[in-house]
Amino acid sequence: MVGFKVGQKVVYPNHGIGTIEQIEQKQIGAVALPFYTLRLAATNSLVLVPVSNAAEVGLRRPISTGECENLLSALSGDFATPANDWKDRFKDFSDKMRTGDIFEVAEVLKHLCYLSQIKPLSFREQRMLERSRYLVVSELAAVCRQPECNIEPRVDQALMEACARH
Repeated sequence: MVGFKVGQKVVYPNHGIGTIEQIEQKQIGAVALPFYTLRLAATNSLVLVPVSNAAEVGLRRPISTGECENLLSALSGDFATPANDWKDRFKDFSDKMRTGDIFEVAEVLKHLCYLSQIKPLSFREQRMLERSRYLVVSELAAVCRQPECNIEPRVDQALMEACARH
C-alpha cells in the first residue's frame, strides 16, 4: 500500500494534481477510519479519500521529472487508429481516463486531437479532449515546476508531430 504524507502532491484520477492537506480519522458508523483530505489544484475543492481505498481509486504520486520527457515523447509518437464507432471509442477513452495513468490519458489526448482535425468532435469527446489536455499539461507543469503557459506549446508541438506521423 502506498502511503502519502501531509503536504505531498498526488494525482487524483480525472481531476489531476492535488495536495494532501491532512490525514484524519472519520467516524463511519461504529468504526473510525483514516482519510486523506486532498485539495484539488484545479477547483480548490476538498476531496476525502479513505486511506484503505487510495490504491483502488487510483491515487498516485505524480510522474518523476525524468518521466516528463518520456510523456512528451509518448505524446509525439504514432498511434493506432481509434475505433470508428464513437460509442466504442468513448467507452475505451473513458476507461483509459479512469485509470489515472497519465500515459493512458496522453493516448486519449493524442487520439482526440487527431480526430478533431478530421471532423468536429461530439460535445462529450470535446469535453474529454479538454479534460485530458488539462490533466497532461497540469501534471507536466507541476512536476517540471514550470507555469502551464511554458508547457502548453511543448504539448501542442508533440501533438502536431503525432498527428503528422499518423
